[in-house]
Amino acid sequence: MAVLEIHNVSQTFGHGDLAVQALKPTSLTVKAGELVALLGPSGSGKSTLLLAISLIQPPTTGRIVIAGQVLHDDGPTGVDVRAFRRSKIGFIFQQHNLIPFLTALENVALMLQLNGVSRRESTRRAKDLLGYLEIAHRADSLPAQMSGGEQQRVAIGRALANEPALILADEPTAALDTQRGTKVMAMLREIARERRSAVIAVTHDHRMIEGFDTVYHLDDGQLARVDHHAQQDAGFVTGAAAAAAAR
Repeated sequence: MAVLEIHNVSQTFGHGDLAVQALKPTSLTVKAGELVALLGPSGSGKSTLLLAISLIQPPTTGRIVIAGQVLHDDGPTGVDVRAFRRSKIGFIFQQHNLIPFLTALENVALMLQLNGVSRRESTRRAKDLLGYLEIAHRADSLPAQMSGGEQQRVAIGRALANEPALILADEPTAALDTQRGTKVMAMLREIARERRSAVIAVTHDHRMIEGFDTVYHLDDGQLARVDHHAQQDAGFVTGAAAAAAAR
């Protein structure tokens, strides 16, 4: 079952002679339980694509369907996007973006309360999530009292709070060392398998894509599927890195 379908989604910033096409027409389908990696150098359009899919920054053109709901069809479709995003999309940011004056438990519970879940039930479910992510011992800690890896686990818990059909992770390992980053990516794989969420994880580090089902490379706004299993066997080198090595 397809959780995400996008067709000819593009993003252009500016107008006239100043217009810049940050994302060329892109089509992509992601199924329930599928883990997709999106590789590419800085400025290639990776974050632009995630922001377009989530309609945080609606695309210039294209059709976006999530969990069977048409959210964008060359323009708004009348759906309450904010409410839909809260219930169906989990977003994991590079910098965690936890609320600094709320504890780990409160940061996760807040997402449930915004969707109308009672304080008592949201607290129970938040505790369960923190336990699932092996961070329950930090439930009463503020973000500043936690390590980067612990903060990222709380951010993942927040993204999972409303059992989203689609999880978008924008460079979730960028602020972590290799060991912690590998653990976060393994956690995303587990979430995709166990919870049947479709997961798209942006990264610039090919070392983080082991175990991913599908890998795409985005460069200069152009998306291309990568045979990553063959490339891992041969020693993966991105197109950008290969070009640099050839100079």
